[in-house]
Amino acid sequence: MTKFSRKPTTLAIAAAVLLATGLTATAALAQRDPEYQAARSSGQVGEQTDGYLGIVGGETASLRALVNNINIQRKAAYTRSAADSATVEQFAFTSGCNLIAKTVPGEKYQAPDGGWKTRTAAPPERDSRCI
Repeated sequence: MTKFSRKPTTLAIAAAVLLATGLTATAALAQRDPEYQAARSSGQVGEQTDGYLGIVGGETASLRALVNNINIQRKAAYTRSAADSATVEQFAFTSGCNLIAKTVPGEKYQAPDGGWKTRTAAPPERDSRCI
């Protein structure tokens, strides 16, 4: 049995599109933070398959605080958007698929096997459930 056995409904897919729009605003705000941008560019953080930001390699207190802050904002957005059409975990997973797809060459992302990869010019490896 897969982790998400419910098939997405049209409403869930539409909500995921709206969520992506909302996350784009959150991501845009986070990207204005020079610390976040530096961590992303240097490969210290990357997009995880579960829709949250992860630390790649060594962790510092300031890096953990930065990642926690962004992930709290993401969880709040997932919770608001998932209220009527899907679970928070389903929204987070779908967002993870989209956020990984939006990485640019040189950025880190989590592959389906759980390992960290560096994005190249080729499309990133994504979970087979990503649409």
